[in-house]
Amino acid sequence: MPRTLAMKRAAFLVLTCVLGEQTMAQFDVFTNPSHSAKDRIPDVVVIQSDLLDALPTRLTLPLAEPDATVKVPTMLCPVIMVKGKRFHALAHYAAPLPAKLLRRRVDNVAAQSNDLVSAMDAVLSGI
Repeated sequence: MPRTLAMKRAAFLVLTCVLGEQTMAQFDVFTNPSHSAKDRIPDVVVIQSDLLDALPTRLTLPLAEPDATVKVPTMLCPVIMVKGKRFHALAHYAAPLPAKLLRRRVDNVAAQSNDLVSAMDAVLSGI
């Protein structure tokens, strides 16, 4: 009998629970693992689908503190609220990071997912 995607996902989640591994949800925000960039970009948000959890990397967007002296296109760099603080999600700097480096979860911004997906659409299609 062929296994459906839902069955594979359920099996993965059961295995994860049994082994005690921590899963990451799409739109989870993590402390930036790069010590050299942490001053300008304190956090990153995972935008990769949960269906790709088996991969060793996560596609992320850097979250930068707003700079009042720089005008940014809000379609490309939407303002995202994380724990009551404003950040610009820099979609044009989307990058994969090793999942094992994303250790400290700060928040989940799934409620703002439309803005993040729209920013990625702007990168990919120009609209």
